Amino acid sequence: MSAVGIGFIGAGNISTQYLENLTKFPDVEVRFIADIDLGRAEEQATKYGIAGFGTVDELLAHDDTEIVINLTIPAVHAEVGRQVIAAGKNVWSEKPLALEADDAASLLAAAQGAGLRVACAPDTVLGAGIQTALRAIARGDIGEPLTATTMFQVPGPESWHPRPEFLFAKGGGPLFDMGAYYITTLVHAFGSASRVQAVSSKSHETRTIGSGPAAGTVFPVEVPTHHAALISFAGGQSSQSTFSFQQALPRMGFVEITGTEGTLVLPDPNTFVGDSTLWRFGSDEPTTITAEGSEWGRGTGVVDLARSIRAGVPEKASGALASHVLDVMLGIRDAAESGDAVTIASRVEKPSPLDVSFDPAASTL
Repeated sequence: MSAVGIGFIGAGNISTQYLENLTKFPDVEVRFIADIDLGRAEEQATKYGIAGFGTVDELLAHDDTEIVINLTIPAVHAEVGRQVIAAGKNVWSEKPLALEADDAASLLAAAQGAGLRVACAPDTVLGAGIQTALRAIARGDIGEPLTATTMFQVPGPESWHPRPEFLFAKGGGPLFDMGAYYITTLVHAFGSASRVQAVSSKSHETRTIGSGPAAGTVFPVEVPTHHAALISFAGGQSSQSTFSFQQALPRMGFVEITGTEGTLVLPDPNTFVGDSTLWRFGSDEPTTITAEGSEWGRGTGVVDLARSIRAGVPEKASGALASHVLDVMLGIRDAAESGDAVTIASRVEKPSPLDVSFDPAASTL
C-alpha cells in the first residue's frame, strides 16, 4: 500500500507544528496546502517541500488527497468540514469540532452518509505522557477510579499573543480554548460524562494586547474568563475542573485522578510527554511512572486516522468523542448561565489505551 495523501486548509502558525511531523511520517504524504492567503500557502509549501499549494477549491479537487486537515478558525470548523466531506475526503479537524452541538451532529451525519470519517484534535492524549497514565489506570494502579481534579489557571493570553481577540470572543475563553485537553483526558479515563454543574465569571469587560504590532490595543471580552465545573460521569465518577484566564498565580497542566487504592498525578494534557506520579494509600513516598511510547507531537492523531482507515478499524481521536467533549463544554457554559445542572445526553465508547509500541514514525502501510 502507498502512503495516505494529506492536504491542509490553513497555513497559519499551527500548521508549522503539524508539518514538522507529518512531513517525516512515512505512512502519510502531504500533497497540498490551501489558504485564503496564497502567499502564506506558498511559503509553507516551499519550506516543507510540498508540491501543491493554492485555493481550497483546488485542494478539494485533488484526487490523491484522502485526508484534509482543517486548521481554520473555530467558527467555521464545521462548515469547512462539511465542504471536505462533500468533496469525498476524510476530515481531521483542529479543536473544537464545532461551536454548537447541531453543527457537530450535521458534520458527523454527513460523514457517515458518505462513508467517510471525521477525527479531531487534541491528539496530545495519544502521546506517551497521557497514554502511560491511562495504561496505569487500566491495569489497576489506583484501584477503581473514582474522582479527578483538573485546573488550568493563567492570567490570560493577551500578554503574549499578538492577536488574542478571538480567544475572548464566542468559541474562545479558557473553556473552549483549553477545556478540550482536560475533558478529553477525563473521557479517556472515565468514559462518557452524564451531567454538569458550573459557575462562571468575567474579571474585565476589556483587555489590552501586550505584545506585537497591535500592542496597546484595547478589545472587548465577550465570554466568561473563568469556569468552575463539577462533571459527573455515566460510570459514577466525578471531576472538579477549573478553566480560567483570570488567575494571577498560574496553574497549568494540573490533572489528578484518584481511585480506591491511590492517586495518580498526570502530566500536562496539552503536551505529548511527561512522567506520572503515583501516590498509594499507606505509603509516604510516591512512585514515578516513566512515560513510555511515542513522544511525537501534533500529527500523531492524523497518522492513527490514516492507519485506521486502511485497516477498517475505529480511530482513537474520533469525531464522536470530540462531539461528546463539545457537549460537555456546552453543558458547562449553559449550566453556568442558567444556574441549573445540565444533563449530557450523548454517549461515546471509552477508547482503550494505545499499545506502548505505537509509533507514528514507523512505516506500516
